[in-house]
Amino acid sequence: MGPQHSNLRGYVHGGWIMKLCDEAAGLAAMRHARRPCVTVAIDNMTFQQPVRLGDLLTLYAELAYTGRTSMEIEVRVVAENPVTGEQTDTNTAHFVYVAIDENERPAPVPPLLAETEAERARMAAAAERQASRLKRRIEGR
Repeated sequence: MGPQHSNLRGYVHGGWIMKLCDEAAGLAAMRHARRPCVTVAIDNMTFQQPVRLGDLLTLYAELAYTGRTSMEIEVRVVAENPVTGEQTDTNTAHFVYVAIDENERPAPVPPLLAETEAERARMAAAAERQASRLKRRIEGR
């Protein structure tokens, strides 16, 4: 991360990290859906540790859930000091995307298949988050 990404204290702006996470999640969504996708929600953008000027960022974006037209993607951010090699988990976020067709209407996405117990647990947690998001939307919050 360079000076254009940081504040006067030498920490990378959270908004810049959010932008990178949104791009990584969007690419994961499009690769799964094989069509354009748009962001509809961001959950739990948690900043656990600061990212410092000069850190190398690695973003891991992985689908956690699919609905009929929507997908939840979990993004994990790891900062690495390129001199020492020390790595720090800095951020985690959950993004919701909807696939769209050529008329920019929601389009079906392939189901996500869980093959391991860890993947099933991950999908169950994501399904709970989705149910909570839908409940908040219905209640107007």
